[in-house]
Parts: sequence; structure tokens; C-alpha cells
Amino acid sequence: MPGLYIHIPFCRRKCPYCDFYSVADEGALLAGYPDLLRKHLAIAARDGWMGPFETVFFGGGTPSLLPPSVVTEILESVREEIGLAPGVEVSLEANPGTISVASLAGYRRAGVNRLSLGIQSLRVDHLAALGRIHSVEQARQAVRWARQAGIDNLSCDLMFALPGQTEGSLQAEVSEFLALEPDHLSCYGLTVEEQTPFYHLHRAGGLDLPDEETYAVCFRLLHRCLTAAGYDHYEISNFARPGSACRHNLAYWQRRPYLGIGAGAHSFCGRGWGERSAVAGDLAGYAERLSRGEAPGTTLEVFDRRGAMAETLYLGLRTSAGVGEEEFRRRFGTGVAEAFPAAVRGAAEHLTMTNGSWQFDLEGWLLFDHFIVPFL
Repeated sequence: MPGLYIHIPFCRRKCPYCDFYSVADEGALLAGYPDLLRKHLAIAARDGWMGPFETVFFGGGTPSLLPPSVVTEILESVREEIGLAPGVEVSLEANPGTISVASLAGYRRAGVNRLSLGIQSLRVDHLAALGRIHSVEQARQAVRWARQAGIDNLSCDLMFALPGQTEGSLQAEVSEFLALEPDHLSCYGLTVEEQTPFYHLHRAGGLDLPDEETYAVCFRLLHRCLTAAGYDHYEISNFARPGSACRHNLAYWQRRPYLGIGAGAHSFCGRGWGERSAVAGDLAGYAERLSRGEAPGTTLEVFDRRGAMAETLYLGLRTSAGVGEEEFRRRFGTGVAEAFPAAVRGAAEHLTMTNGSWQFDLEGWLLFDHFIVPFL
């Protein structure tokens, strides 16, 4: 069954490291946006998207700027237009500075059963440097409120490799995150994306990032501390307690179909060898195309067999489950080593087949960008 991604491109203030499409939270634009989403859903149903959806993910931007009543209405539209599967996972990203105990309870009543809190750090100086609008206490309070609201699958974002961060300071911060008892942790190293404020600041010499060795030390520390605490390191950047892995994101890495609605959203269709499409990050253009009854997305790539094999490995090898040899052979008529002999040899020290599945070890993940290039 497919997944559904809903992009909410509004923020109180855009973070200087973020390159996702978002705009300032202007009341009129935000108030009119759910109607655009409903039109998009109707067009997707008309054009053949079939459900029911097994997962729904409200991403952004800042989805927690939506009132719970609007989230309820959107989910009802999804149910009516295409359908929701029994036991559907409904995730919502939230900024700790935009929620209350009442709004979280409202999201839970709407059907949200997985909350992703964009905490990023539990240090005042790091939050300020990252341009976050919440405080450390608001982050901790958000966790307490989420539990009070009945959210039993709670994820927290943690950023590492930050300016001035040391192994010792990160270890202390990890301990503070573990004290919050999240079910899931997404741990991302700070990267400088083109055309963001951080990019320009870095080029001007105003942003001193840790070197590669410090990054590696931090990555290994996260793995060591979190796995010792009982979390499964199930994807390069993600850790979960048993049963709490993000089903929606797993479907991405397994190259399963998903529909993206909203300005800036992407979709993947399993037709043929697979097709990827995207809606432009342009609210006015999005609204105009929908008003004409047109599908707002444009095709980014139609895969051939070779491209599909390469992407299967690029996505699957990010996960601890890896890429199953038997399934790969059934799908493509060849084995991984037969299709990519040089790439497999080049990564041989860190890429092995265990119990019928090709998997990178921890060091292979750390050098993933290097080892994956020959497969592409």
C-alpha cells in the first residue's frame, strides 16, 4: 500500500540551515492552504492514485502551525478521496515553540499517533546559533505534553557536528536526550546547503564547522551510546526502540510508492521501473494549476532498469536491513555483485552479504557518500 506525504510550507521563522521549501507564516496564506490540499487530493484520485494509504506524514515547514481541527479535516478528506488503511501511521512534525498541551491533545484526537519534535539541541547556545525559536525548557515541556496527550510514538531530532561541539559536550547532550525517553531519535549532522544563509556565512568565513574526523567521532559516539541504551540503529541517521521505526520513511528507503501533496512535495510512482515527480516550491503557481483542475506535479525522472537498480541500492543500503539478494534478483533478473562488480569490490571491506542481504557496516555508513558513487 502507498504512503502519503503532506507538505506544509509555512514557518514562523526559517532556520538558516534549512533548504526545504517554506515561506513566512502569513495568516491568509495558511488559512487557505488546506483547501488547496483537498483539491490536490481530488485530482490525484481522479488521475488514478489508489489507496488506502498505509502511512501519512505531515512535513514542512512547520505542520504544527495547523490547528488540530484542520488536521482532522485534511485526514477526513484523505479518507474520503483515497482511503486510510486500518492501523495507519500518522506522523506530524512539530516545533516545540508552536504547540501546547491542548493542541497536542487535539492532534491525537485527529488521528496523529506519531509525533516528530524538531528539538535539534538541548543547549541554549546551539539553539540560538541554529536560529530555533524554542527554548530548552520548551523542548522538555513539549515531550511531557506529548506524553500527556497520549502520543506513544515520539521522535526527537538531534543535530550534531555543530560549531564548537566536542565529543564530551555531545555525549552530555545525548544523555539529556535519553532522559526524555523518546521512542525514536533522528540524528543529523549539520550540513551547509547551497543558497541557505549558513552557506553564505560559511563561504564568508563566518561559520566554523567541525572537520571530518570530529564528525566521524560524533557519529560513532551516537551509535555507541544509543545502541547501548537499547535503540536500533536502523538507518544511517535514525535510531528507534523496538517497534518504533518510522514506517513512512522505511517505505521511502524500500522504494515503495508514495504520493506527495502540497507545494514543494515529491512523489514516487512504481509504474514500470519507477517515476519521480515534484510540485514546484511556488504557492501562487500551485494554486493556479489547481484552480484549472491540473495535476500540479511535473516529472523529474523516469527510471530505466539500470537506474532502478542503482536507486534500489542507494536507498536500501542506508538501512540496517540492507538489500535482499533474492528480492533484487527477482526484480531485476540479476544479482547485486553481477550488476555492479566493481562497486561491490570497491566497498568489500565494509559491504557484506549477511543472511541473504547486502549491508554496510558502521564505517561503510560513515563513508556512505564515497562508497555509493560507483553504484550510481
